[in-house]
Amino acid sequence: MKIMVVFAHGIFENSKVNKRWLEELKKDGRVTINNLNERYPDEVIDKEKEQKLLLEHDRIVFQYPFHWYNIPALMRKWQNLVLEYGWAFGPNGDALKGKEYVVAVSVGGPEESYQAGGYNTYSLSELLKPMQQTANLIGMKYLPIFKMHSAVIADDETLDKSAKDYLEHITNPELNPEVALKRVLKEKK
Repeated sequence: MKIMVVFAHGIFENSKVNKRWLEELKKDGRVTINNLNERYPDEVIDKEKEQKLLLEHDRIVFQYPFHWYNIPALMRKWQNLVLEYGWAFGPNGDALKGKEYVVAVSVGGPEESYQAGGYNTYSLSELLKPMQQTANLIGMKYLPIFKMHSAVIADDETLDKSAKDYLEHITNPELNPEVALKRVLKEKK
């Protein structure tokens, strides 16, 4: 399985979590990192190159800080251009059909603030529905997210554990429940 992380961050110089996650991915080497901040500092996105990268990978991970309940502007621009009508959706738009879609987010606030009655009123799952619907629209399989809450107060030990857990999460073939089910059924025989 070929995995690519599409990464963007609005204020990368202030990041602790996302920097540490990228470091862990680079050390491991099994994952292609598509750092939109580095690749497109001028925000002029090469649509054909990005589409080719997507076609070359089986699992696409969208890594970003959850800021203002949304994705970074550069990632939004990337989605608008790369996931175009007639290629990713619409008539003959099935280029990504069957590929896996994973969201990996760092969240500043504590987990308990993301629930009914909490500070942010809604669960993280509810707030990520636009990402899930994007996966549905383009025919990708939306898999369980990876998240880290309380990112703004995380110490080095927490960051290190989170980075290792992140790598394990996105490289786990059984993150796809269909793969896990096949294994279980095979073991039952």
